[in-house]
Amino acid sequence: MKRFRQFRTNQEIRDKYADISIDADDFIYPYFVVDGQNVKQEISSMKGVFRFSIDRLLDDVEDLASLKIDKILLFGVVDEKDKDERGRSGYSPDNIISRTVKAVKKRFPHITVFTDVCLCEYTSHGHCGLLHDQEVDNDTTLPLLAEMAYQHAIAGADFVAPSAMMDGQVEAIRERLNKEHLKTKILAYSAKYASAFYGPFRDAAGSAPSFGDRKSYQMDFRTKNQALEEIAADIEEGADWIMVKPAMAYLDILYRASGQFAGYPLVGYQVSGEYSMLKNGAAHHFFDEKRIFFESLIAIKRAGADYIISYYAKEFIRNGL
Repeated sequence: MKRFRQFRTNQEIRDKYADISIDADDFIYPYFVVDGQNVKQEISSMKGVFRFSIDRLLDDVEDLASLKIDKILLFGVVDEKDKDERGRSGYSPDNIISRTVKAVKKRFPHITVFTDVCLCEYTSHGHCGLLHDQEVDNDTTLPLLAEMAYQHAIAGADFVAPSAMMDGQVEAIRERLNKEHLKTKILAYSAKYASAFYGPFRDAAGSAPSFGDRKSYQMDFRTKNQALEEIAADIEEGADWIMVKPAMAYLDILYRASGQFAGYPLVGYQVSGEYSMLKNGAAHHFFDEKRIFFESLIAIKRAGADYIISYYAKEFIRNGL
């Protein structure tokens, strides 16, 4: 008989033999940014997560920095009146994300800023690309994604993160950045599945499609090998970092990606629905909040993620987990 209980006798021994840990450097914290002044609006479907105006966001980043979390991901949220069929407010020179990047880098130059590059938050139809006969037109969308990435880059973004799942989006952005002699890196949403776990995010960002769904361009969750092919294509097109999204429901994809693409930093995104599911479950006393988030985030790291995007990052570090 082989005995294993000796490794679990008490907390000190369990800590000694633990293989996985998470610290502040492992986290990327997502923010939703709106126009205005003195805005801090809690998102009803995401307890503890807020939409911030730039001034209030800077205050929150200061709190984040005090926890030694030094990476953020920015999403823009604009009024319906500022949306149109082409998503112009997302890539205009004075777009909300570029203004936020400038403000953050001026006050916190050590913070690494990632920016989401997608049209869905800015189009009146809520889809991630331009439409032709109510179908997303992949190739005509690419120059607009490249322009958005360019605007974020010249504002000072360290990484641009294309999430539209348009074929060739990384290549289009890399070519534009290279043409402008910009050193901005690309975090590719390489394996982004068409997931029901995005529901609260669409409430937070006001990005729900006005018709149809995104299954024609986001990945079918019944596939597994396509994810590795998508990642390989993004790397070939010039991605610096790669991502699997969602994370918790796709730990197998994270694990396989971490092995096949070991030379590239891998990010797992604990998405809005995963976060809200755990938060609401804890609020109803189905489980202990600290323990359930600790276990879920450790699982993402154990599967192979080098970095984790999580709305729980601040609480994780503040609670000493």
